Amino acid sequence: MPTSHVSELLDALESKARLQESLTDLNVTISKEDLVRLEALACAFGLSREDVCSSLLHSILMEVEAKMPYRPGPKVIRIEDGDPIYEDVGPMPRYLEAKRRLEKEQLDCA
Repeated sequence: MPTSHVSELLDALESKARLQESLTDLNVTISKEDLVRLEALACAFGLSREDVCSSLLHSILMEVEAKMPYRPGPKVIRIEDGDPIYEDVGPMPRYLEAKRRLEKEQLDCA
């Protein structure tokens, strides 16, 4: 039996409700110049400045996480294809540990 429009609507509403539950407020202070940029983007795309700010922050965090530098330390942690792989002594291990800890704390509070 094909999916009905009502089933699709209910799925979409449930998905939106799950997303809303995962959101939280964050107050930030930005420069007047950045506020103008934010407002201009909101106007250009017909969105609220909060939606634009949230999208920008999400995209930037994804890119920062992807581009966090690897800094090889002195300790070899494994050998791959005959080549030594050195322990990462850059910010990524500290970041991942903090992220795991904070995610666990959020789950424990739920």
